[in-house]
Amino acid sequence: MMALRNLLILTNNFPNFSDTYVVEIFVKEQLKYIRRHFENVYVVSPVAHGMEYIRKTHFEDYSYDNVHVFFPKYLNLPFFYNFRKEFWVKLESHAVLKFLEKQDIDFDIIHAHFTWPSGAVAVEVKKSSGVPVVITEHTSATFKKAIDQKDPVFIRSWQMSDAIIRVRGGDISLMGDVGVDLGKVHHIPNGYDREKFHHLDKRLCRDKLGLPKDKKIILNVGNLYGEIKGHTYLIEAMEKVVSKRDDVVCYIVGDGILREKLETQISSSNLKDHVKIVGLKPHHEVPIWMNACDVFVLPSLNEGNPTVLVECLGCGRPFVGTGVGGVPEIITSDDLGFLVKPGDSTELADKISLSLEVNWDENRIIDHAQRYSWENIAEQISDVYAEIDPGI
Repeated sequence: MMALRNLLILTNNFPNFSDTYVVEIFVKEQLKYIRRHFENVYVVSPVAHGMEYIRKTHFEDYSYDNVHVFFPKYLNLPFFYNFRKEFWVKLESHAVLKFLEKQDIDFDIIHAHFTWPSGAVAVEVKKSSGVPVVITEHTSATFKKAIDQKDPVFIRSWQMSDAIIRVRGGDISLMGDVGVDLGKVHHIPNGYDREKFHHLDKRLCRDKLGLPKDKKIILNVGNLYGEIKGHTYLIEAMEKVVSKRDDVVCYIVGDGILREKLETQISSSNLKDHVKIVGLKPHHEVPIWMNACDVFVLPSLNEGNPTVLVECLGCGRPFVGTGVGGVPEIITSDDLGFLVKPGDSTELADKISLSLEVNWDENRIIDHAQRYSWENIAEQISDVYAEIDPGI
């Protein structure tokens, strides 16, 4: 560790102090270990006016340990976010540079999470500061769309960055097709916090949550804001599972605009006793839910590298989900779980049913998960920093 070095994090979202707003919680979890390599870490997550209303939360600056979190408010137009991206970047980068100057924040390296818009803003900050930029690209569908459409904002950001971290390894070669130097692209997946996500006694966890002890419990954790998470197919699959056995309950931890639609689907399928949406839960409570279940299910239609996947493995729970994004790079054998085609509720039901009959080796699952602990991932990220700034 090198003293007197400061890290600037630019990110689209960041949890509030209490972690009641948990979007991009993985960035905060990662910093728990990254911060040890720096004297100060400054997190800047710009919030366009009106965004707090949309996100239904209020952001206040806060600090913990050597991490200082800021949510500078600024003016931007929603239209620019999707259709005139260069204007969005201009307005946000101007606001960030003005904020950094006003706060007199000194930094030696910039790490942006997501190319759009944080990575695009980061390379504009680089122009003024001369500080090297690392961009982590987390998305799947957005990444593919940017490649297919040769999106100039994405390509320019990648080309101007000093290093790129891709959470999924299988599609890195596509960046070379649009003129990105693959020598600066690194495959580093997301990780999990072993101090939070570890094995706990299943019966005690069920007691704490008031869950039945005589049922097989299936768990899903994910937001309900888009069809991409595949909840419709999970409910369809549960209808098939329950037709063969009635000792199964699926709990969905999450909330969003699709909740009412999904609850209607649950009701019309006569699954009220077998599928329950329990809403958002505090992040510290999620490990208890994971340890209370028999199997974790993630039926996403698309993914980058889902953090909940390695979190459930860290708790010793098997995974059943779709073989999309970086998931097959982690679920590498049937000792860890089963993969199915996205959007296929019949195959999903079959694998859920099979998973409930397997005598899983929890120690084997946990051993596999530990390679994805944030301690290990943070060391890999630190090595990337050191490549572009030997002072780190």
